[in-house]
Amino acid sequence: MGHAIDPHSPRYARQRVLPGFGAEGQRRLADAHVVVLGAGGLGSAVVPVLVAAGIGRLTVIDDDHVEVTNLHRQTLHTPADVGRAKVDSAADAAAALSAETEFVAVPTRFDEGNAEALLADADLVIDGTDDLPTTYLADDMAARAGIPLVWGSAARFSGQVGVSSEAHGVSYRDLFPEPPTDGLSCEVDGILPTVCTVTGGMMAGEALKLLTGIGEPLIGRVIVYDALSGRSREIAYRRPTDAAAPTRSQVRRPAGAISDVDAVSLADELASDAPPLLLDVREPWEAELAAIPGSTLIPLGALGDHVAELDPAASVVVYCHLGVRSQYAAQQLSAAGFGRVRNLAGGIDAWSRSVDAAIARY
Repeated sequence: MGHAIDPHSPRYARQRVLPGFGAEGQRRLADAHVVVLGAGGLGSAVVPVLVAAGIGRLTVIDDDHVEVTNLHRQTLHTPADVGRAKVDSAADAAAALSAETEFVAVPTRFDEGNAEALLADADLVIDGTDDLPTTYLADDMAARAGIPLVWGSAARFSGQVGVSSEAHGVSYRDLFPEPPTDGLSCEVDGILPTVCTVTGGMMAGEALKLLTGIGEPLIGRVIVYDALSGRSREIAYRRPTDAAAPTRSQVRRPAGAISDVDAVSLADELASDAPPLLLDVREPWEAELAAIPGSTLIPLGALGDHVAELDPAASVVVYCHLGVRSQYAAQQLSAAGFGRVRNLAGGIDAWSRSVDAAIARY
């Protein structure tokens, strides 16, 4: 058990002087209970920030053990921790930062059987597992508990961060009605360690904003960070106005939800007598690195200004790097009256891996 945090401690002086933060914001952190799913790469950035900032109680849930291959990015753990439960080494790291925070280590997997109990008195849940089934479950259970979900993902050279809040009428399922059919893994595709640091830092920042009431949380918005260019972009989304009331026992599929097409099937269609229009919504610098032949480039940010140049009756397949921006672009087209629009699952990265290895991966 940790000791009660003093919101007036000199330790937090540099936070209390922030505009809009003050002693009241610090008190809210001291009274807060935050649940963090995952003590890996993202958790290694999230946990130290929250502990150092003065969160009163932190529950960290992870059933994994530390491996040597974790150490380049999972900085909660040291070589001496290899083989230990991640929550145990995370607890040691947290205690070294601040013994005042009550740290609850839960060495199990977050699942349907324990989720409700683990979130029972939480003010906020943060999903750093980068595991889609867990993210969808966390989204459902956070909505049921009436608390926000801060989620993030990191792979290769890019990361994403967003906030799901049923109280504000937006959830992770409104962005991704169904799980993507193709994803990346650190084991197979690698991960730049600073992607975890930046992404996890933004996740911790969202948590602090939500708990103290400062700033504008990423509700209905996603920040996508690209480490190779140093750029970030924002993707806005919302729940369709004609969507039915959410049923948490089912996957909610909004009207006009977009179908995916895999890379191999798309290659067959492009070789047929009636190929679809291939729309690339990445940035020009990305198209210079790699592009699928015959595609039309309209960056996502400019799509609204150029949608009239496209034929709404045409069969359209939208693609981007990994399938995130293209999903949103496809939804925009569908809302604009395009009746035959699909998303390339996994983006051009999946195309390179499954169809044409000569296309550069980045």
